[in-house]
Amino acid sequence: MPESHLPHSHLPTLSDFDYDLPHELIAQHPLADRAGSRLLAVRGERLEDRLFRELPDLLRPGDLLVFNDTRVIHARLHGEKESGGRVEVLIERPLGPHEALAQVRASHAPRPGSRLLLEGTLEVRVTARDGEFHRLRFLHEDDLLDLLERHGKVPLPPYIERPATGADADRYQTVYARNRGSVAAPTAGLHFDQPLLDRLRERGVESATVTLHVGAGTFQPVRVEDLTQHRMHRERYFVPELTVDAVGRARARGGRVVAVGTTTLRALESAAIEGTLTACSGDTDLFVTPGFAFRVVDALITNFHLPRSTLLMLVSAFAGADNIRRVYAHAIERRYRFFSYGDAMFLERAAG
Repeated sequence: MPESHLPHSHLPTLSDFDYDLPHELIAQHPLADRAGSRLLAVRGERLEDRLFRELPDLLRPGDLLVFNDTRVIHARLHGEKESGGRVEVLIERPLGPHEALAQVRASHAPRPGSRLLLEGTLEVRVTARDGEFHRLRFLHEDDLLDLLERHGKVPLPPYIERPATGADADRYQTVYARNRGSVAAPTAGLHFDQPLLDRLRERGVESATVTLHVGAGTFQPVRVEDLTQHRMHRERYFVPELTVDAVGRARARGGRVVAVGTTTLRALESAAIEGTLTACSGDTDLFVTPGFAFRVVDALITNFHLPRSTLLMLVSAFAGADNIRRVYAHAIERRYRFFSYGDAMFLERAAG
């Protein structure tokens, strides 16, 4: 990896994945009721306007839902450089109990060897520059993730144009989040609450988990028109043996594998890139574009994605580019809410 997975007959370009979105459709706040979001069910050419709590009606006994159990860390920190200049730090990924890779915003980038004081109490040394990121060492005996939990703030996406509040610490987190490490939520999962999970289990829908720690790179724009030149950011993932076994059982009984979110899909398909789903862990930079050969996922639950984004390319590969253009036009016309705190889609995989 990375691989382009583009058909030889037509190579899509960045402009193929553009659309006009009214600004007022970008959700700035979550709904009071997680499962009260709207759900656009896309089954072939048929579009159904539903509510997310009606998801059990779209699933069958024997289907397998796979969730990403990553937990969002409080990755945003503010402070100052030794010179007194203000600085904002967004952790990209922890590298150990005291080190992290981070985006650092300042009027002048800090030099390796310099120090930062974050949130008035955390001393940090800049150890190196790593491309667009900085390597930081936290000069504190406590574990980095514990420090972030106490002093950091929830890193809301850049299109949410307000500061994070205390409520976001709960709502920008799935109810089944377990493994700390993401700096962005796997947002398809935000629509699930415990009553809905209970109803799905009662219906005979099984569940399994993977872990993919979402990096801040997920919000980075694609900067090249020729998609074969784009290089995906790398994200850590883990597919356990229990999940591989659950997929095998679902296949044996004729059930579908339903990925909750693009992060879950990328983890599963990364673990099957050699042809067979295998328990594994590591980094993935899988770039899914039209022509990709899906090996694991039959249906996908996902939110609506930004124009010209790799995630819009992924859903276009999954459900068909022409179909997705029609779906997004329908969602805009019907005033669905977009992006992280917005509404969701249920997509069946296109034939072929």
